[in-house]
Amino acid sequence: MGTIKTNIKLSNPRIPEIQSIEMDCLVGTGALHLWITETQAIQLKLEEFEKRPVTIADVSVHQVPYVGPIKIDWHGRVSFSGAMVLGNQCLLGAIPMEDMDIMVHPARQCVIANPLHPNVPASVAY
Repeated sequence: MGTIKTNIKLSNPRIPEIQSIEMDCLVGTGALHLWITETQAIQLKLEEFEKRPVTIADVSVHQVPYVGPIKIDWHGRVSFSGAMVLGNQCLLGAIPMEDMDIMVHPARQCVIANPLHPNVPASVAY
């Protein structure tokens, strides 16, 4: 599978007067969390809660800022989350994707709403 990107909007729900940021974001099917750049964290005035140890692809461990809260909007489907600050590209991981009930469509190489719930995100609680 190639590189997949999708358009998302990020905002700070604690300070709604700060303009949201709209961007193309990498979709990380192997990543769990939302990853944002330091510039995006500063622009949204996100609060750092702590440093967290994170293992990256080369298996090295880095202490990175965990910031939030952050509102993630994908075509009207919303998730509230924290974000890891690392790198120079936004990356959307599995946890916010599950929360918004969206998924990767491998054949079309894009992100889609869950076909079982095309109009409203749904969750499983068992």
